[in-house]
Amino acid sequence: MRKRAYADRALSLPNPLRLLGALPKRSWIKRLRRLGVEVLEPLWRHAASKSEATRSRWQWTWVADDSVFKKYGEQLGLVGTWWSGQEHRVLSGIDGVLLVVVIGEGKLVVPVDFAIRRPDPTGRGAPCRDKLHWVQSMLDGRMAAFRRRGVELPPPLVVADSWFSDSKLMRHVAATHEGTLLVEGKSTYVFELPDGRQVKGDDLQHQRDWPWRDSPQVPGVRYARLRATSPTYGAVTLIVVDEHGEEQFYVMCLETAISAPRLIRAWKRRWWIEHCFRTLKHLLATGACQVQNEEAYYGHLVLRLMGCLVLFYTSRVICKGRMTMEEIIFSLKHYWRFVDSEPLELKALSQGVDEKVA
Repeated sequence: MRKRAYADRALSLPNPLRLLGALPKRSWIKRLRRLGVEVLEPLWRHAASKSEATRSRWQWTWVADDSVFKKYGEQLGLVGTWWSGQEHRVLSGIDGVLLVVVIGEGKLVVPVDFAIRRPDPTGRGAPCRDKLHWVQSMLDGRMAAFRRRGVELPPPLVVADSWFSDSKLMRHVAATHEGTLLVEGKSTYVFELPDGRQVKGDDLQHQRDWPWRDSPQVPGVRYARLRATSPTYGAVTLIVVDEHGEEQFYVMCLETAISAPRLIRAWKRRWWIEHCFRTLKHLLATGACQVQNEEAYYGHLVLRLMGCLVLFYTSRVICKGRMTMEEIIFSLKHYWRFVDSEPLELKALSQGVDEKVA
């Protein structure tokens, strides 16, 4: 009788899928944006009152990227075919664009905005908004949100991969925010050096006869800083990077006075957004979602992005790196089974414990 009573009460609990779809997708995104601002604002105000050395350790790097979440079936209008850079092939799934702020060398990674690209929009307008326009509107919106709170941030340093190497986006970041968009260069790009030589991106990726430098700020890395002009981008700064055990590559931005070591360190922080995507897909099982409408899927993804922030904060700040996110998830899954959650009104979880005791 007791087991049946628990089962009846478990059936009366709210359906998680119904709860996820209770809010429109715009409300879910607003909650993620507000969380990002509320986490970052006090951190910025705290660091702004410190010395210049302390502020340098709390520098913000804005990182943008997109990733394909596998989702088979046509029940959602969000499902399309997209190129996956991680798997180097076309996948059927949902393409999500993410903007995060990396504090310092990865002390904290905060998701501040997210969007899902619609593959085949209906009604007036062009095909789906590309990720370049999404990143531009995300950055504009987040900078405006901080200004509304009276926070005047320094010019943003934005990092993205070669898919975002668009001259219009670079000029927009420079003109609107006085910021810098740093991207990885492609092998097909052509540049003219101050001495009149023309070089291709392929030369920057393979040739070794550059004016190499070393810096204690980027140990184990040698680099060459070059000034050049491009028929597409105009005056640009090129940083050729050669790191032991890695393939030589170069990053580029519109002409800037920012030091090469700082640009290289900012570029290395791009890895953290890939870490976020891996956490979402593998550790938090984003692809296992079985919802049938867009609102619920937005809720599913936003809650996992928030969970990713909580996990990262717990691992990096509270546990100070002594416990990984994987160990935290394992502990939660393992020990939660032995919690008598009836006082918490979680009847369905208590049911499994009572069956074991019986």
